[in-house]
Amino acid sequence: MAVKNKENVGILKKLPASNKVCSFGSNVKQIAEDDPRKVVHSVKVGLAIAIVSLFYYFEPLYNYEGFGVSSMWAVLTVVVVFEFSVGATLGKGVNRGLATFLACSLGVAAHKLSTFSGSEKVQPIILGLSVFSVATIATFMRFIPKLKVRYDYGILIFILTFSMISVSGYRDHVVLDKAITRVTTILIGGAAAILFNVIIYPVWAGEDLHNLIATNVENLGLSLEGYGTKYFKKLGVKSEEELERISLEEYKCVINSKAGEENLVNFAKWEPHHGKFRYRHPWGQYLKIGDLVRECAININALNSDLSSCNMTPEGRKRIQDPCTKMSMECGSALKEIARSMKTMTLYPTADSHILKAKAAAEKLRSIIRSGGLIEEAELQKLLPSTRISSLLLDLVSNSVEIVDSVNQLAVLMKFKILASKPKRFGSKSRIPSGNIGEAHLVVNVE
Repeated sequence: MAVKNKENVGILKKLPASNKVCSFGSNVKQIAEDDPRKVVHSVKVGLAIAIVSLFYYFEPLYNYEGFGVSSMWAVLTVVVVFEFSVGATLGKGVNRGLATFLACSLGVAAHKLSTFSGSEKVQPIILGLSVFSVATIATFMRFIPKLKVRYDYGILIFILTFSMISVSGYRDHVVLDKAITRVTTILIGGAAAILFNVIIYPVWAGEDLHNLIATNVENLGLSLEGYGTKYFKKLGVKSEEELERISLEEYKCVINSKAGEENLVNFAKWEPHHGKFRYRHPWGQYLKIGDLVRECAININALNSDLSSCNMTPEGRKRIQDPCTKMSMECGSALKEIARSMKTMTLYPTADSHILKAKAAAEKLRSIIRSGGLIEEAELQKLLPSTRISSLLLDLVSNSVEIVDSVNQLAVLMKFKILASKPKRFGSKSRIPSGNIGEAHLVVNVE
């Protein structure tokens, strides 16, 4: 029997459907293990819907204030409003509540205005014009960037609710009672969603944004260290474990992170004070850091492309090896250190010392390139790959300086803990001069 069972299991594993089920199951397990908060969120949504459904299940609540079938709007509101983070839930809840209240008020006003005419022929004309005017103006408002970012969902609900109240008022004259019931049930659903999301293991969009930016900065540091160790053949690590941790591909996840960062900033603006993230927190500083991080990642991508495609001569490699290694390693260490400062909300003085060393290496590299004025033009063509790579590395040092400066500004705004006194450092005003080194070299040649 045991042999037959093993054979049956082996046959099942070979079936395509069985493979898909196993793959799906492993994916579900992986998602739950990667972020257990998603499991908690699913439980919170189920619990909120189940409790709000009591307004429909139990007769006393069903008949309270004449809720009746309208109590289903509370359930629908929970389904629509309950988002993963507190900020997203608050944003949708406030949008839906305000939009419903304003739309119901205007819908009742439009209905009363149409009834004042006293003519059944004029009434649909007034209602139709009001629906046309309000829907047109509200739809155009969705194109205004500032309104679209924060209130697009609310404007959409406003158009829908106003149209439903206005149109239904033509056949059903109990418009005011329906409007009040609609607003009440939606407020109940929205309040339940917000309450459950805030009380039970809240997920803060602001905290996620902070950690995301810190992780992106750390990924850049890992990539830069990887170039220093693997491309320039200078092992700056002491153990095999540290060498394995260094990766050249970490920066790629940063390049397309802009949309996610902007969404998190939008959600975070709705959140109340929590931890060091207060209301009206300087979220714009995170977008500034994110833009600088992406610029640095794009330069790393260009560096990766050049290093992969060009055949650097031994002489060119030898000329730039030491300063380039120093620059990439020190910039990588500085970015990793400043990322650690963000994660722990503590400023460490070592980041600035790494930047100082990277600046010194950058100046040394520039002097090496400029001192080649006596090289013949044919020899210069052989060195062009190295000058192009050197130019990108100089830009990366400038990017690193700006990232460190921006994080330090955020540290001042958030009042990070300062571990020790900080040495004088090069700020953004002392940015590394960038540009085409090859062109500058050619000018020296002509002279």
